[in-house]
Amino acid sequence: MIKPSKTVANLKPYFFAGLKGKLADLAERGVDVIRLDMGSPDLPPADFIIDKLVESARNPKKHGYSPAGGTPEFLKAVSTYYKRRFNVDINPATEALGLIGSKEGLFNLNHTLLDPGDMVLLPDPYYPVYLAGAELTGARYHFMPLLKKNNFLPDFDAIPEDVAREAKIMWLNYPNNPTGATADLSFYAKAVAYARKYDILIAHDAPYCDLAFGDYIPPSILEVEGAKEVAVEFNSLSKTYNMAGWRIGMAVGNAEIIRLLANYKSQIDSSIFAPIQDAAVVALTSDQTWLQNRNKIYEARRDVVYQGLVDAGFEVDLPEAALYLWAKLPKGFSDPVNFCADLLEDTGVSITPGVIYGPSGADYIRISIVIPTDQIAEAMRRIKDWVEKQR
Repeated sequence: MIKPSKTVANLKPYFFAGLKGKLADLAERGVDVIRLDMGSPDLPPADFIIDKLVESARNPKKHGYSPAGGTPEFLKAVSTYYKRRFNVDINPATEALGLIGSKEGLFNLNHTLLDPGDMVLLPDPYYPVYLAGAELTGARYHFMPLLKKNNFLPDFDAIPEDVAREAKIMWLNYPNNPTGATADLSFYAKAVAYARKYDILIAHDAPYCDLAFGDYIPPSILEVEGAKEVAVEFNSLSKTYNMAGWRIGMAVGNAEIIRLLANYKSQIDSSIFAPIQDAAVVALTSDQTWLQNRNKIYEARRDVVYQGLVDAGFEVDLPEAALYLWAKLPKGFSDPVNFCADLLEDTGVSITPGVIYGPSGADYIRISIVIPTDQIAEAMRRIKDWVEKQR
């Protein structure tokens, strides 16, 4: 029998892929399942984005291979977006790269830069792709705990000197998944200075930068002077424009990293369907005011979840951005995996155990806000009633 490589054999299945079977079983049994686990937006893109996709798809010349790494029009649109949104200048020819969703870029960066034994600095909790990508290269990793007492920001001073000197990549992600935490420019300035000191590449994952509430406006790490020397930022249209299934994103920043990543990608994919890129151009460069109303919907959902969690005895902060609430289990509960499994079986409400994001999530659960508000309210009612019955 043909055996997999050792790295693949030891790779843990992606949590949400494994959850699919359990959800299907519950649905077959007639259970009314409410999913608060994944971060896939339920709202559609603006009509003008869809109209552009349809128009472009009807063009018979748009169905062949598109340029690897993105069309010139898409890359220019990325540059326009970064200038308008962050006042950051991006050279579309050398500092921007189209991605088939930012997830593949995050994964592929590991294979672009890492050799077996190289060191990676990972936030804990983390987006699972950071760890999986590092493990499949045979790299070593050091966790940077994201703790409530530090506002879920890493403490660079706590990283051992020998680890810092070995490190090749540092992963950062703000607004953060799963904690919902945010970072300001003073933090990014510290990160850039640290990366310069130890010759580390910062890989900043920023797909939630346009999902913010109230008056808060998330910055880009590239706003820091000199950041391009040590940083590349991953962004996506998945969450900002409700285009998760369209699979289009971008990497921007350090020109040499962009060149290396583009070269690696050229061996494994053939770019993005041209009509999707045309629609992305419209999304990035046209009227953005519809996002404000969309964010107000998310904000209302966030408030429902927050109050429901507080009422059920969870310890939780009110996030200023992203699509998640990160809540510490109520007193009397200690295992988030069992908590989530039992809750799902008994109530049909699916939430995510925090431990799948790393050791620091051992007492936490994550709830997403990407289903209709009335369903969220019903889910919170079920959670509260269930928690009270367990006591």
